[in-house]
Amino acid sequence: MLATLPARIVGKYQRTSAKYFSRRMITMRNESPLISFTFDDFPESSLRVGGAILKGHGLAGTYYASLGLMGQMTPTGLIFSPGDLKALLDDGHELGCHTFAHCDSWETTPSAFERSVEENQTALSRLHSGARFATLSYPITCPRPETKLRLSRRFECCRFGGQTFNVGSLDLNLVAAHFLEKDRGDGAVIGNLIEQTVRNRGWLVIATHDIADEHTPYGCTPAFFESVVRDAARSGAVIMPVADALKHVLRV
Repeated sequence: MLATLPARIVGKYQRTSAKYFSRRMITMRNESPLISFTFDDFPESSLRVGGAILKGHGLAGTYYASLGLMGQMTPTGLIFSPGDLKALLDDGHELGCHTFAHCDSWETTPSAFERSVEENQTALSRLHSGARFATLSYPITCPRPETKLRLSRRFECCRFGGQTFNVGSLDLNLVAAHFLEKDRGDGAVIGNLIEQTVRNRGWLVIATHDIADEHTPYGCTPAFFESVVRDAARSGAVIMPVADALKHVLRV
């Protein structure tokens, strides 16, 4: 039935279903504003360039990896190598789950999506015994309600998009994020969001993919990323990976 409807209506139905069903609501209890930097797909430039920028400010981020893509050239650039994975963990970054096969979160059945999550954890355990994913980012599209429900038993929280920040109450199955690539290099939007986050004691999760001068349509330049990190560091917000920030949100 959905296939016969205009794409605009289908998209609205999917976003509404993801937003209002299978929620895991909590009241945010963080005493300070929070900012987290996240990278989807984990292109090697996101660590070698983006990670170096974060490290220069004494910060760490969250990298959402699909281990089935490791070493491959994708629409977001060349994906990380085993050496990058070790460097990420050694530098204190968080490694998050992005499914093994980079599954489309709506088009993939909930059972197949969950199997890909399990496969990703199995692959990680082979590479780094004892390592586990605490958080997940939904690839490509918003998740089906049943997918949200299944993953609520597996992850501390799951991140999507929404181009906004989190404040007041929070659905742990659908944490909002702001993708830098949609700003097209204009710092006004993210600057305003940082200010709003600080003013409202919220949690801003910033997301992107590759970091390169000649970046893909899904990434941004090192100069732009550096400016965002610098503004965030000056804002007075506490900056930390998603799993660590969540502890402040829950005040545990």
